[in-house]
Amino acid sequence: MRLIEINKIAEASEKISALVRETECQKSNYFSKLFNTNVFYKREDQQKIKSFKIRGAYNKILSLDKNDLNKGLVCASAGNHAQGFALSCSYLNKRGTVFIPKSAPQLKIDRVSQFGGKFIDINIHGLNFYDAYDEAKIFTKKNNMVFIHPFDDIKVIEGQATLFLEMINQVNFNIDYLFVPIGGGGLLSGAINVFKQLSKSTKIVGVQVKGAPAMKKSLEAHKLISLNDVDNFVDGAVVRKVGKITFDFCNNFLDEIVVVDEGEICHNIVLLSQNEKIIAEPAGAMSIAALRKYKNKIKNKNIMCLICGGNNDPKRLPEIEKRSQDWLERMKK
Repeated sequence: MRLIEINKIAEASEKISALVRETECQKSNYFSKLFNTNVFYKREDQQKIKSFKIRGAYNKILSLDKNDLNKGLVCASAGNHAQGFALSCSYLNKRGTVFIPKSAPQLKIDRVSQFGGKFIDINIHGLNFYDAYDEAKIFTKKNNMVFIHPFDDIKVIEGQATLFLEMINQVNFNIDYLFVPIGGGGLLSGAINVFKQLSKSTKIVGVQVKGAPAMKKSLEAHKLISLNDVDNFVDGAVVRKVGKITFDFCNNFLDEIVVVDEGEICHNIVLLSQNEKIIAEPAGAMSIAALRKYKNKIKNKNIMCLICGGNNDPKRLPEIEKRSQDWLERMKK
């Protein structure tokens, strides 16, 4: 398994700069104090679409030739990849069709529509990402269009890797631990491609949600595992099956993997909002939620966490607060 050349990732950074912002690496006073360490956030919630997904989607679309671009583009997404896809299509004046499951927050669906405008058709299909994905693939084949995968594509991974190249260039210290959320594995594969070449001493920790630990199960089995039941609450990081390419990167290079409870993620969404005034969606708070399990290992170290998405629908706040409260009660027992 060969890593993507760093110069290719640097070229991708240049290419996508029209739509991708350089986001801050910000020190967290609250969590640094709480864990007696130096916690930094990479603030991908500062992107125009409030998520890192613009990087991969735009990089992939830019890699297509004119013929493919004009066929019409298709994607399936629980929301953030669709926003990156929609913004890319409207910016390039290309037609796109988006398949989104009913479980996606309304806020994300509305934003896909805003970013895509007249260039995007939205299909709400199925209960979860895989229902939408299957329908999107059928639609793509039937209409001879081009499918833009949310994670299992080397050009998408190259785009996500630009985030980590940017991160390394922003800080003047060695990062001891990097905590990266896992959905399909595209973001984590991006991290692996940069850090395993430029910062080999950094421990890369993949963070999975308890309700959909597809990567953890696959790594344990040494093969791709498809989950039967998943909890769709952390909509930005729930897949039944991770990608083949992303699995290979993780199987070969990932240092550690940790599973976090949805309730603990919710607790950290509340803490981020109260103490740092950061609005994170559930997937966006996953890396912070992993810190408690590492509290003894990370003392007096430099820790980087990703706030990878900030598309949190206010309508979900009562459920987030309830899950946070329930988790706290369980922890007291």
